[in-house]
Amino acid sequence: MSETTVKTGHPKGLWVLFGTEMWERFNFYGMRAILTLFMVNSLMMKEEEASIIYGGFLGLCYLTPMLGGFISDRFFGNRNCIMIGGVMMATGQLLLFFSASVFSTNLSLANTLMWSALGIIVFGNGFFKPNISSMVGSLYPKQEKSKLDTAFTIFYMGINIGAFLGQFICPLIGDVKDSGGIRDIHAFKWGFLAASIAMIIGTAIFFFLKNKYVVTPEGKAIGGVPSGNDAGDYEEGESQKAEFSMKSIITALAVFAVVFFIFNYFTEGENVVKIYIYPFIYASGVSLATLILLDSTLTKVETQRIWVIYIMSFFIIFFWAAFEQAGSSLTFIADNQTDRNMFGWNMPPSMVQIFNGLFVVIFAFPFSVLWDKLRAKNREPLSTVKQSIGLLLIAVSYFIIANNVKDIGNSGLLAIKWLILLYLIQTFAELCLSPIGLSLVGKLAPKRFASLAYGVFFISSAAGYALSGTLGSILPATGDKFKKATELGIDLQGVLDKSITPTAEQVKLLADNQISDHYPSFAGFEITNLYEFFMVFVVLCGIASVILFLLTPVIKKMMHGVR
Repeated sequence: MSETTVKTGHPKGLWVLFGTEMWERFNFYGMRAILTLFMVNSLMMKEEEASIIYGGFLGLCYLTPMLGGFISDRFFGNRNCIMIGGVMMATGQLLLFFSASVFSTNLSLANTLMWSALGIIVFGNGFFKPNISSMVGSLYPKQEKSKLDTAFTIFYMGINIGAFLGQFICPLIGDVKDSGGIRDIHAFKWGFLAASIAMIIGTAIFFFLKNKYVVTPEGKAIGGVPSGNDAGDYEEGESQKAEFSMKSIITALAVFAVVFFIFNYFTEGENVVKIYIYPFIYASGVSLATLILLDSTLTKVETQRIWVIYIMSFFIIFFWAAFEQAGSSLTFIADNQTDRNMFGWNMPPSMVQIFNGLFVVIFAFPFSVLWDKLRAKNREPLSTVKQSIGLLLIAVSYFIIANNVKDIGNSGLLAIKWLILLYLIQTFAELCLSPIGLSLVGKLAPKRFASLAYGVFFISSAAGYALSGTLGSILPATGDKFKKATELGIDLQGVLDKSITPTAEQVKLLADNQISDHYPSFAGFEITNLYEFFMVFVVLCGIASVILFLLTPVIKKMMHGVR
């Protein structure tokens, strides 16, 4: 590579991938914004059930990148997998559109279409996500690997421009209430249709521009079928193919079975997603991590660097478990116990989470510049320090919101400014953690594990989303539930406090109106109010932040010079 090429900045292929990912994120985040409200209001699910399904769906979306990464690395290549994933996700959104069109006349068919749609989106995302992230890393030759933090921050800004657009347009046309505050439960379909159109646009951008721009400086296509790779694509002395023995495969399967049954045994309840899908996600992550470490071609340095990816991935679980309350518990709170009036306009509850995407668009570039300046002065924090700061900021955001809901009771409303502040602080946390994690995988993973290593990284998101579903389901009754119970002639507070024993008829009335007759619990503790609910996240993320920070010296040695 010539010196001139090195100085020209980022390759044009980055902007093609930027645009492709932007529209894909429009599709995903737009759908995500209205999904749980659609389940509760149109498909008549309880909020607890919707939260668990939401967590399981997102978890599987970040679990299937393992499969997509493996198929890409071994058979189809990045390019083909991105096309397959894009078509599948557009199809899944269309099925959600049909589900939201027929629920009033055929609820059973609507549920079938919804489950089918989520399944197709899950596998489509698995093909798409690890491969486009892997291609960003592949755009940069060995001489320019130092640009990866900045490149992934720019790429991450594309993600959040798409998220912003999706979270604005899909709720605007899909989460509609009249002047009396009555929701149009038939409008959700338009939000899902907009998401499908966005995915079609993103797939078309990649299809038409990939051959011209997603190439090396020498013009060679990036992300082709694995058989087209040559020795120059690999680090000196690096093995070009993973070697998994039958013994290592059997060991990984045994680990999967043990972990699955342990989590399944200790999981309470009857929800299929909670008792089967969640253990499957956790077991898949542990077993895949085990399988990679059993590869006979790994050197000592490669092994230690992979362990760094695993350690970072473990702590990211707690970040996403807290961060992804945006689409479940925080949306329900925005819908039921928040004053959403902004300058005379009552913002749709599913649109409140738009502030995260907006803040990322505003602050992604300044954060990128900050890391570049600190790097130039040799004062850039290690990735572990950045991620521990991110976890600490998440804890701070929930501590602030916890203290602001402490005294609102069952009828008071939370001012929307506090949710906006929460999303601002969580955006800073996200910029310290998520794009930096993507960059770290690109620096540490051997090329033969490139997409699969991203798959492992995304499993941490999968596990975090599964945990977010569990935590979202412990949301205690919000003000609207107490109001509805009063209209039914039931003292819900008395029922929850067990000072009143409800009749069988009252229990049925509460169930029919999607109101729980008992407090939720977590780790043996009853969650009786919103303050206690938010403090769960303060404790989990605060402890994780401190432990990760203390591990920094050990992790630094294991990275062998990579920052």
